[in-house]
Amino acid sequence: MMKNFEDMQKLGQTNVDSAMRMFGEWNKNWQAIAAEMGNYTKRSFEEGSATLEKLMGSKSVEQAVEIQTSYAKRAYDDYMQQVTKIGGMYANLAKEAYKPVEKILHNGG
Repeated sequence: MMKNFEDMQKLGQTNVDSAMRMFGEWNKNWQAIAAEMGNYTKRSFEEGSATLEKLMGSKSVEQAVEIQTSYAKRAYDDYMQQVTKIGGMYANLAKEAYKPVEKILHNGG
């Protein structure tokens, strides 16, 4: 009887340890995503501000159109790179969150 209790206690502790590691990883991944989004927002704002300054100093309509077109292309490219990067981070987050479930399913409960 005592052996079964000790086994149950070990199993319970193992599950608590696994849950704590999972929450730690989950939290770390969310912080990384938030930091990445903050960096992207800062870069976008700085790029937009710099472009506005260039537009204010443009000498012709053609130059202004060129500045705006160049900015639009850079902004689109940066956005697409960011979406891809954040998508990968979310995919990794989902994989990490699923690992404990996968382990339980693989080990049969």
